Amino acid sequence: MEPTKDKPAGPPLGSNFSGRNLWLWIFIIVVINALLLRRYYTTDEQPVSVPYTLFRTEVSNGNVKSVQVKGEQISGSFERAVAYVARDGEKKNKSDTLSVTAFTTITPTFAAEELGALLSAKEVAIEVAPMEEEGSTLWSLLLYIGPLALLVLFYWWLFRRSQTGGGGMGGLSGIGQSRAKRFDKDTAQPVTFEDVAGIDEAENELVEIVDFLKDPQKYTRLGAYAPKGVLLIGAPGTGKTLLARAIAGEAGVPFFSMSASEFIEMIVGVGAARVRDLFRQAREQAPAIIFIDEIDSIGRSRGQYAFGGAAEQEQTLNQILSEMDGFSSKEGIIVLAATNQPDVLDKALLRPGRFDRRIIVNLPDKKGREAILKVHTRSVPLDGAVVLLDIAAITPGFSGADLKNLVNEAALLAARKQREAVEQQDFVDALEKIVLGPERPLLLGEEDRRRIAYHESGHAILGMVVKGADPVQRVSIVPRGQALGVTYQRPDSDRYNYPEDYLRGRIVSILGGRCAEEIVYGDKTTGAENDIEQATQLARNMVTRWGMSPRLGMIELAPRQNPFLSRGYEGYAGDKPFSEKTAEVIDEEVSRILSEAHAEALRLLQLHRPALDALAEALIQQETLDEEDIVMVTGIARQ
Repeated sequence: MEPTKDKPAGPPLGSNFSGRNLWLWIFIIVVINALLLRRYYTTDEQPVSVPYTLFRTEVSNGNVKSVQVKGEQISGSFERAVAYVARDGEKKNKSDTLSVTAFTTITPTFAAEELGALLSAKEVAIEVAPMEEEGSTLWSLLLYIGPLALLVLFYWWLFRRSQTGGGGMGGLSGIGQSRAKRFDKDTAQPVTFEDVAGIDEAENELVEIVDFLKDPQKYTRLGAYAPKGVLLIGAPGTGKTLLARAIAGEAGVPFFSMSASEFIEMIVGVGAARVRDLFRQAREQAPAIIFIDEIDSIGRSRGQYAFGGAAEQEQTLNQILSEMDGFSSKEGIIVLAATNQPDVLDKALLRPGRFDRRIIVNLPDKKGREAILKVHTRSVPLDGAVVLLDIAAITPGFSGADLKNLVNEAALLAARKQREAVEQQDFVDALEKIVLGPERPLLLGEEDRRRIAYHESGHAILGMVVKGADPVQRVSIVPRGQALGVTYQRPDSDRYNYPEDYLRGRIVSILGGRCAEEIVYGDKTTGAENDIEQATQLARNMVTRWGMSPRLGMIELAPRQNPFLSRGYEGYAGDKPFSEKTAEVIDEEVSRILSEAHAEALRLLQLHRPALDALAEALIQQETLDEEDIVMVTGIARQ
């Protein structure tokens, strides 16, 4: 039966010769050579060739007890060392005299009978060796052929690596070959748009690309052409790579995937060679899709000077630009790329004719998170009381990768408890473990537990009484991660815009722990370190980025952050783009906002002191309270 075209008849010659077997054979050959060298070249003393007359004289003097005869050659050892004047070929100096113990000599033919009689008379033991030993010939052959065989085997191994592309750099001659992974309907489980959820806007932007790959005549007959390149921009974990594979799965075309960092090696020119090889493979399999992940690692803006790795990165980028200019969209090749740092990309990559279309892949909203949870729980047995919409509601800001991890952690917790299905509480516990960290056994004294209870109660009370604050879902004095206690607040719905009142209320709530300690104990501890850091960063952003300071007004005093790398309102750490006088005003305004929030937090906690004491006592008894428990203990309903 003849092999099919798609499946070869068998592996190439030598393909089963693994690296482990290769090193085993190398070890065996090295050991054999070492044994041979030891046998032939490591003796106690190298024999000295002496004249036959000297040998006969020493036999007559009784200085020889045994000899070994091999043809006309005689070898042995003198009982007493013999002084022998070296011949010209053996001299280092003109007066060199050798002290000989081990010797070898040649017997003249005419003296054979005389020597035999002399040896017999002196009772010298004679050992006769055969003229040619088969074993000795084999060992000698191995001695000379062994190193040559080792070299041949080593170069043959390098040749096999260069042919198969195996190893770290793909072999010597194959070092410039593309290392892209190919996926298609025959070699891998295809991914379709049914496996992608929560990013419908980005998905809709790519539908026509799939349609073009399926039916290009539909567009080309009107003079239209598909974009050469599509740049997917989004935060880590939002599904950019999954979306790219779904396009290939829907279109049914080969999909070549490669990380941008895989283009670069220590040898100059390898990156450009791999780019050429990647596009060559895509042309041969057209229509096809090329996907370059994390393109910002090689697509950064080119500088005036480039040395070392920067020069290699620029050469690789130049080759990508050249290849994208060198093919027509009618060939059916589309280049997809993904990045979470679009602000650092070279402008030449983003011009029309290269990456014509840029698609933002945002974090999913509540409805999108529910859809993603449905995808990831297909193979997970869920309890009938599980409501995925409720889980989606308490996970704002989670990406698709975060939600996948949440489902896995919930399944692990349920398995640990030996349940038959994953329950709602497993998802809640898994969420706390991911966000707050795992519980850690820490033995705390009663006084420390009481202080922590008041600290967390201060956060919880202010989270409930401050208008517009995020609702408090759980408060606990069980140590988690680096925290001794946790107050967990999450908004009921996604927020895309933050009013000034909300931000000020947020700072008031953050400072509630420190203020509760001041009211109850009259002193301060180090437990508010993280709270102070968050409040300061938030207040500084209000002043420098969002124009919420009456003294400074609407002035940009800090560059905008990359929205695809940050979540919430982290601070900016960079060079000051303003004068020292303005810096002093910024510090004064930040201090003013924090002071006002501190005073408001003290006022509210003193107003609700009975609720603060009641909640702290309940925490000491139960350690963890949910929202319903907090409302029942304090009598304060959500604002």
